Amino acid sequence: MNAGDRLVENIKPFAKRTMRPEVLGNIGGFGALVEISKKFREPVLVSGTDGVGTKLKLAFELNRHDTVGIDLVGMSVNDILVQGAEPLFFLDYFACGKLDVDAATEVIKGIASGCEQAGCALIGGETAEMPDMYPHGEYDLAGFAVGVVEKASIITGQDIKAGDVVIGLASNGAHSNGYSLVRKIISTYEVDLKLQLDGKVLSDLIMAPTRIYVKPLLTLMRTLTIKGMAHITGGGLLENIPRVLPENVVAQLSSGSWHTPVLFDWLRKMGNVDQQEMYRTFNCGIGMVVIVSEQDADAAINHLQASGETATRIGIIRTRNGDEHQTQVG
Repeated sequence: MNAGDRLVENIKPFAKRTMRPEVLGNIGGFGALVEISKKFREPVLVSGTDGVGTKLKLAFELNRHDTVGIDLVGMSVNDILVQGAEPLFFLDYFACGKLDVDAATEVIKGIASGCEQAGCALIGGETAEMPDMYPHGEYDLAGFAVGVVEKASIITGQDIKAGDVVIGLASNGAHSNGYSLVRKIISTYEVDLKLQLDGKVLSDLIMAPTRIYVKPLLTLMRTLTIKGMAHITGGGLLENIPRVLPENVVAQLSSGSWHTPVLFDWLRKMGNVDQQEMYRTFNCGIGMVVIVSEQDADAAINHLQASGETATRIGIIRTRNGDEHQTQVG
């Protein structure tokens, strides 16, 4: 049995745990078949794709391949979630020079774990061996998520208005964004990745996987009206929240209203990074933003906290003055 066949056999039990009733057939075929549940009257498909970025370089250096698969899933399913979509299935693309079955198995175990957290099926993917394309021991990842939302329930942000409340859901760390800067700081100052920060090892903090918010937010959507959501990825707090705002409003955030993990304080001080640049590069402790009306805010926070999320009122929506930036932190 060659390496590719061994990998398929290794991952079958992990993929099997992610199956949904809509999936027809088994992993390993040329294509995967998924039907749309009849619970939807006017189903709209929502798709997203992403990678893990240069966080992979740290995975190679540390020989830690178990969490980047969770990152891969989280980046895509959180993206389609913000439009109200329930993730249905996920596909992965794993490319390398020479296949290391053990490392690839760890990566795809992580992908399956992420799919379980998101409630979506891992229905297949592609493993590509391309000699001379990648250095020994390195690989690249891409992920593709497809979800479905009722047409009448698509979340667009168009009803957001002054007086609405901005709720922040805590992140696990830097998730999968800003790692070019993270790596530059580590390299420039020759940082030992075994460094302890408040009793935690730096390598553990920087490799913590992306938090997947799908299940608690899907249940919240069934309880009350979410006006808008923003997944805080590349561009940080400053650039992602405006993507869901009407042009006439601003998200005014209160910087002291949420806990900033020690990792971000360390990065800011060690790299001498301006605070505004931190907000533009990292999630700074907020992985997802949810916008609701004032009357629904307390119920939303209580629901999310009961679901295991750290949810905090971090700001308000106010009227925009001229062409000011649509995220203000102060």
